Amino acid sequence: MTSVTSLFAPVESDLSQMTDNLKQLVGARHPILYAAAEHLFGAGGKRVRPAIVLLISKATMADSGLKPTHRRLAEITEMIHTASLVHDDVVDEADVRRGVPTVHASFGNRVAVLAGDFLFAQSSWYLANLDNLEVVKLLSQVIMDLAEGEIQQGLNRFESELSIEAYLEKSYYKTASLIANSSKAAGVLSGVSEPVAMNLYNYGRHFGLAFQIVDDLLDFTSSMDALGKPAGSDLQSGNLTAPVLYALEEKPYLNVLIEREFAQETDLEQAIDLVLSSKGIQRSWDLAKHHAQLAAEHLSDLAPSASRQALHTLTEYVLSRGH
Repeated sequence: MTSVTSLFAPVESDLSQMTDNLKQLVGARHPILYAAAEHLFGAGGKRVRPAIVLLISKATMADSGLKPTHRRLAEITEMIHTASLVHDDVVDEADVRRGVPTVHASFGNRVAVLAGDFLFAQSSWYLANLDNLEVVKLLSQVIMDLAEGEIQQGLNRFESELSIEAYLEKSYYKTASLIANSSKAAGVLSGVSEPVAMNLYNYGRHFGLAFQIVDDLLDFTSSMDALGKPAGSDLQSGNLTAPVLYALEEKPYLNVLIEREFAQETDLEQAIDLVLSSKGIQRSWDLAKHHAQLAAEHLSDLAPSASRQALHTLTEYVLSRGH
């Protein structure tokens, strides 16, 4: 299996520079924020989102090289993503992410909420300073979508009547919107035509959906060590994902367990077994493959380059994460 870091070879030095910049941008104001920034940006994240921004920027700029605005867009993308993770961990009361303690576990809820707010505010400030109204609109929409996704997830806890369409909509808001809109924004900063910009948006959209579906599969098929959080944690919190929604169609007793919110001691274990023994896992893989394939098809406008090849290979990598 190709490692994700090797895929980022065309932008590896740019990503390293971005990580150093982020620690300085976020942490310069206050020691506690610097500690949180060190913790956040040094936590072994794969940096997939800013890498996609930088790869698209290089693929659409031919031999001209990256503009400072492209680099800043990658930083803004990672800031927004990180802010959403900090807030998600507070809402979900998660103590571990990527195998290390979360910000709220290390510094308390108050600091975590304020750190997330600060990251959102700072990303908005740097976004405004790009002086590109279309890009401001695209990334502002992302911040609205993240909130919408979190609200939908909260309102639909233990909702066994949830449709796959509603699940994909929530997945778009929570994961794919940032990748889709920042992908398009990278193209806008490069001056591509509107049809090419829309193809970049759709690359990010379908990649993001495939990424989220695979993440939701790993909640059932991966270990605590690989996940960096307890297996089955989404299900336990009432977040019903594709494998569960498909399994509900053939395992009626799963509905009983969900309706009583796993109140009895072995309920969660039984529910996980029912999902694993259903066609839900395979059907979810098929759905992820479908979106990964659609993502790859939307790269056809880009001229051949190492960056375009990396973007294409990423659509294969996203599926290989679970195997």
